[in-house]
Amino acid sequence: MAKKKRKAVLLGVGLDSDGHKRLTTGENFTLVGGSAETHEVMTEKAIKINEKLKAKGKQLEEVSREELDDIAHAVGLHRPNPPRK
Repeated sequence: MAKKKRKAVLLGVGLDSDGHKRLTTGENFTLVGGSAETHEVMTEKAIKINEKLKAKGKQLEEVSREELDDIAHAVGLHRPNPPRK
């Protein structure tokens, strides 16, 4: 039996709303919700991530978590700080 190839997808969820329902899909991303501004920012970031992946000659499923974190940081996304105990 042939080994099934892994596929990775970015999922963006906008938590604010202006009453409109938004859904945008791309080669390896799905974005749902958010106000017009939030949805636009999410779309821009997803496209920039794909551009950086393409420049590296890689697919999303081919990068490590650390490499994806670096790419995300380069396009302006940041991981939230964990809550203090």
